[in-house]
Amino acid sequence: MKKAQVSIVKTNQNPGYAKISEAVRKALDLIGGIEDIIKPGNLVLINPSWVAPPVEREAGCITLPEVSRAVADVVRDLGARPVIAESSAVGVDTEKVIQSSGYKDLMDMGYEVINLKNTPHVDIPTDNGKIFEAIQCWELVQEADVVISVPKLKTHDQTEMTCAIKNLKGLLTDKWKRLEHQEGLFESVVDLLATVKPSLAIVDAIICQEGVGPVFGKPVEMDLIVAGKDLVAVDSTCAQLIGYDPSETLLTVNAAKRGLGVMDPEEIEILGEPLDKVKRRFLRAIEDDPVQIDDFQLIHGEVTCTGCRNTVMSALIDMRNADQLEFLHGITVLTGGAHIPEGVAPENVVTVGKCMPKEGRTARHVKGCPPNNAYVVKAIIGDRAEVKRMYADDTLDKTED
Repeated sequence: MKKAQVSIVKTNQNPGYAKISEAVRKALDLIGGIEDIIKPGNLVLINPSWVAPPVEREAGCITLPEVSRAVADVVRDLGARPVIAESSAVGVDTEKVIQSSGYKDLMDMGYEVINLKNTPHVDIPTDNGKIFEAIQCWELVQEADVVISVPKLKTHDQTEMTCAIKNLKGLLTDKWKRLEHQEGLFESVVDLLATVKPSLAIVDAIICQEGVGPVFGKPVEMDLIVAGKDLVAVDSTCAQLIGYDPSETLLTVNAAKRGLGVMDPEEIEILGEPLDKVKRRFLRAIEDDPVQIDDFQLIHGEVTCTGCRNTVMSALIDMRNADQLEFLHGITVLTGGAHIPEGVAPENVVTVGKCMPKEGRTARHVKGCPPNNAYVVKAIIGDRAEVKRMYADDTLDKTED
């Protein structure tokens, strides 16, 4: 059986558009070109990552506009219509991301750049979905002949890594993004992958993030473009590129289990740069300067997965960034079926996650798999103060509308 192909191309340090375009085209040539995917007249949805500010190039947070432009130019050369489109995280003003980044310049140059949050949405039946029978996407997703995921490679505070598969979440409405967290992110994103069926991934691994990504991570310059027609193989390769075994990234594992692509490195052919030559171990979210308070307890149970483990850690970092650590005093947070310690009052206990048995949940339980960081913070703070959302413009209440 022919192996899945993934290309890795190295560009120079701090590359401009010309060098990025050269790297993108080389990466696509190495995997046999994309004439088999894109035909003249096709509507091609190019989906970058616009998760949230900061939008500065050196932050490594959003897909570089030059990468999206390079992909769009390849699509144009094949006689198709490229549309660069995305919706930012829940509560984030996508228009502000566009206007304050180089994507506004692309619009001025005549490229179609669309804020999906300003477009109609539609319910699309899932293809053998495990969590949902239908998902709420934007109309453009349904209309597109081809979908290309153009993510930024980063560590992630809930899913370990965000890359080609996780990036697709921007094709969902804010309502559905929240539902995915409530019902099970690690399978519902795979429902999305199975339904949208993207044909190609081109990864911006020029300036990445390590630590508490996908927004507040530390930038890491890799100067790489990664491409492949099998998104599972691309994510498997990118996981190894930043120091993970693919089996540690649950989205990749679950997608492979459903037969949506190849995860086993032995079944993937790496073209271009040898993986061992360009890989480096990224600092993981859980390792990035954890919060420690003397009379605060965080207890994980035996079944706690990386989702809840990382989410709670990230919520605590959000509290530190918002100067709200004072509200941790006397609080105990439990996950994964952990029991309330002897002598601790239940009213001071926050339980987190879908895997917490109902009989073990307190009045301050936070549902979700994994829940949004902000709801963990809200459960800890209660009515003592307003939750300060670190990158969203809307308040927590508004994003629940």
